[in-house]
Amino acid sequence: MRIVLIGEGMLELSQAADGWRLGHAGDTVNMAIHLARSGHNVAYLTALGSDPFSDDLRTSWRGEGIDTRLILTDPTKNPGLYAIRTDEAGERSFFYWRENSAARGLFTAPGIDAALKEAEGAQLLAYSLISLAILPPEARQALFALCKRVRARGGKVAFDGNYRPRLWPDAAAAIDARDQAIACADIGLPTLDDETLLSGQSNADEVAAHWTRCGADEVIVKLGAQGCRLPDGTLLPPPERLSPVDTSGAGDAFNAGYLDARMKGTLPRAAALRGHRLAGWTVMRRGAIPEIDSVASEIYST
Repeated sequence: MRIVLIGEGMLELSQAADGWRLGHAGDTVNMAIHLARSGHNVAYLTALGSDPFSDDLRTSWRGEGIDTRLILTDPTKNPGLYAIRTDEAGERSFFYWRENSAARGLFTAPGIDAALKEAEGAQLLAYSLISLAILPPEARQALFALCKRVRARGGKVAFDGNYRPRLWPDAAAAIDARDQAIACADIGLPTLDDETLLSGQSNADEVAAHWTRCGADEVIVKLGAQGCRLPDGTLLPPPERLSPVDTSGAGDAFNAGYLDARMKGTLPRAAALRGHRLAGWTVMRRGAIPEIDSVASEIYST
């Protein structure tokens, strides 16, 4: 099945025993990598520069099995950069250098019309509130129009409400963009902590009700260490209680595990359990996209 993800892949600095490690990540590119590792035909729609770091990102993503033909080039820009610091409990703090990244100009980059035409044929199109945050208002509307064309052709759209306050001028702008995105989504993937911070909804039922009213057919509310709320309203805890090493990319891994299973016809409860397993593997290792080991191989192959 053809899956297209839209967003920004960035250079990532993460703490290591001997200092800092340079890698790559970004919420939607994390999802793309997990989905490609799970055997899907995945393309990533974004923009990078023509610099050596951009070349490294393309090469790395191609090595993960991602189709990079929809990655456009702006020779005047570079990729964004962020650093992660983690505390003793594995919780993250983020520091960004992305104001002039190439991905912000994706919808005006050379080749965008052809890329959007190809993306229309996706069986699944997925993006996040971060994807919207980096785009100017007119580009957001172009992305919503793409979602509607995908759905009109029989594909599905998944939207993750990943909220980063510093990327928005105010909460009202983020809420408006979020609600427009929900209205053209089939699968909603909000996180309770984000929704509480953004609009004050204090429990999973309130969040699910809002997303359903806005138009999402299937809503999974992520609850961190408590698990998730399924579309039928029941709660599903993770299969085991963990002491995370690094929670970077946990929600992205859950999204990918869930979407992978749903695209293969698995029912929501079993799909969420797969998401928990993949997220659990991720948080017990450093970095948003850990290297594949024997545990990951077993998860990706089931």
